[in-house]
Amino acid sequence: MRHHIGGSWVDAANGRTYDKLNPWTGRVFARVAAGDADDTRAALDAADRAFPAWAESLPMDRQRILLRAADALDRRRDEVRGLLAAETGCGVHFAGVQLDFCVNLLRQAAGLAYAPAGQILPSDLAGTRALAMRRPVGVVAAIAPWNASLVLAGRAVVAPIATGNTVVLKPSEEAPLTGGALWAELLADAGLPDGVLNVVTHAPGEAGAVAETLIADPRVRRISFTGSTVTGRRLAETAGRHLKRAVLQLGGHNPLLVLGDADVGQAVDAAVYGAFVHSGQTCMCARRLIVDRSIAPEFTARFVARAAELPVGDPSDPATVVGPVINEWALSLLERRVREAVDLGARLLTGGLPSGRCFPPTVLTGVPPEAELAFDETFGPVVLLEEADDAEDALRRANASDFGLTAGVITGDPYRGLDLARRLRAGIVHVNDQPVNDEPQMPFGGVKDSGAGRFGIGFAAEEFTEVQWVTARQETRPYPF
Repeated sequence: MRHHIGGSWVDAANGRTYDKLNPWTGRVFARVAAGDADDTRAALDAADRAFPAWAESLPMDRQRILLRAADALDRRRDEVRGLLAAETGCGVHFAGVQLDFCVNLLRQAAGLAYAPAGQILPSDLAGTRALAMRRPVGVVAAIAPWNASLVLAGRAVVAPIATGNTVVLKPSEEAPLTGGALWAELLADAGLPDGVLNVVTHAPGEAGAVAETLIADPRVRRISFTGSTVTGRRLAETAGRHLKRAVLQLGGHNPLLVLGDADVGQAVDAAVYGAFVHSGQTCMCARRLIVDRSIAPEFTARFVARAAELPVGDPSDPATVVGPVINEWALSLLERRVREAVDLGARLLTGGLPSGRCFPPTVLTGVPPEAELAFDETFGPVVLLEEADDAEDALRRANASDFGLTAGVITGDPYRGLDLARRLRAGIVHVNDQPVNDEPQMPFGGVKDSGAGRFGIGFAAEEFTEVQWVTARQETRPYPF
């Protein structure tokens, strides 16, 4: 698998490659170009050359390209499902979620070319006509993770392209195909001009050279990043030194509040899905279940029983709910954090030990605040149960986190849920649903340590264009001297 630069598939300038492994079988999935700063600069050159023409391209041309890409992705569903399973361990259900999202993303983005591009402003200078015009910013650096590779790479590139920018995409080393090369192929086949989208891949542990080159280059005017809070903070600090705006979607330690008036069966169904979809490897997953003490015994018994019965194994099997975690490091981290919590006094209700390349659904209660599971995002099928005295106590517990990405509230009174949503310090709140939800047109993003800015087609113009104030006069203006 090679870089995509200036419309061509090219090897890394240094000639190096790395082997990307299938997380389920451990066999080589692909041999991938191991790029560095030289490849990144070549991609930036291509994006910069392509920008003037693409920024002035006709709206109908942009729309046609995006619609053709949507149709092509729709036709390739079975193939892409297989690629997602083999590259990232993504199960059949979540692969379908990703495909639905991306087809809709492309179709909705096709309308951006015809969205209002500015407004007429009133002026107190007689004879002056004033306009606020939105213009594409230039080259966008897009840095995407592996966990929902198709969605998060697509979200990083489609809106900037639709608004007239060019892009250099750095996918994760764990998803160079479905999070990178596949998007370049789809859009190129749909007619995207050379250089509008460029993809540079790198070996594990070598992201720094690519990312730092992207951020430091003066031609890059926006940064789109989805990933961990630790990495996002470093990136934002570097971007700030270069006076560059970054759209950041970072980690989550997402609560699901189950109030005392909730239907327990509905709450259990929501919690099982929210905690264990995609093997718990999404930033939106419910990490903490905060349950009213009055219903906690019944909820806990039913939830733990359901979790223990979830099918674990081959992600290509439609029956599988919990597949492999992405790599050996992730597997060992899960095991270490669960063991630490138990050693500190937590009670393990189910799971807790690896099974081959998988980590089974794991539920703990009584996790002390000093355990890493209690305060840090842990990617995997591990969830914490805690009891609350009432709705106000649940709210207090939920807001105590440094994160603020998404949350859910299960209650028999949706108006009560809306009141709690208003007071939850999270960028996204779902009443009578669990936290794992997204649609292309929605304002996706968090507060506090979960990020800044909003993704979503409806908000792309604010993030990936600049406002230019333009005036015009039909007659000479009188000056005082």
